[in-house]
Amino acid sequence: MTDKLILPRRRFLTGAAAGTGGLLLSGCDAIVQSPVAADMLDQVGGLNRRFQRAVSPREALAKEYRPGERSPLFRTNGNTFPDSAAYLKHMATNFADWRIPVTGLVARPLELSMERIRSLPQRSQITRHDCVEGWSAIGQWQGPQLGPILKMAGLSDKARYIVFRCADNFGDRPYYESIDLVDAFHPQTILAWQMNGERLPIGHGAPVRMRIERQLGYKQAKFVQGIEAVESLDGIYGGKGGYWEDVARYEWYAGI
Repeated sequence: MTDKLILPRRRFLTGAAAGTGGLLLSGCDAIVQSPVAADMLDQVGGLNRRFQRAVSPREALAKEYRPGERSPLFRTNGNTFPDSAAYLKHMATNFADWRIPVTGLVARPLELSMERIRSLPQRSQITRHDCVEGWSAIGQWQGPQLGPILKMAGLSDKARYIVFRCADNFGDRPYYESIDLVDAFHPQTILAWQMNGERLPIGHGAPVRMRIERQLGYKQAKFVQGIEAVESLDGIYGGKGGYWEDVARYEWYAGI
């Protein structure tokens, strides 16, 4: 393992955020402007979640691969370089002072330093990342499981969702994502600070990103700077549970 940071090229957007994907997103926007169509999309998402949970055990693992099967190129996607003054300051110090508060419906709020995150029991997994745009790549991820962290914080019985707040923005909207407690306590849901044996590159979400292996790529929040347990997603930004869910009506549950 090396402590060297891998710096990305300047910010670029792919897929749904730019180019032909931007045209597709425009088309999606035109569709979901219809209240009837939007309600149908929400119903389909709910059916997908209920069906997958019905036919698959809660702790069923996503397929894991051998080291030799890792992809030689694992593309970056979405926002690859938050350029806020605060993020740049953290980057200059190799994220030595990065903290991830665990707040909301917990009895013992936490503030996780990078040192603490690296010192917790670790899980390493080699899995396939499936993007909603249609491409996939296999990579190795390492970090502590989210479930034990939530237990350590004393998760309340009232909590139903876990919200991840991120350091990157798309225009004036901050990126965020959320999952329910089934995925939060899944064995493969980890706070990944390492990728392919090295510290997580900035383009892939340094210093910490989520890996929620049984869901599509847009659920794998990058640049995580806050974890919050909540009873409802109502009132959190657009209320749909995630950035793309709010602006383009992507399914909240993106199970694969």
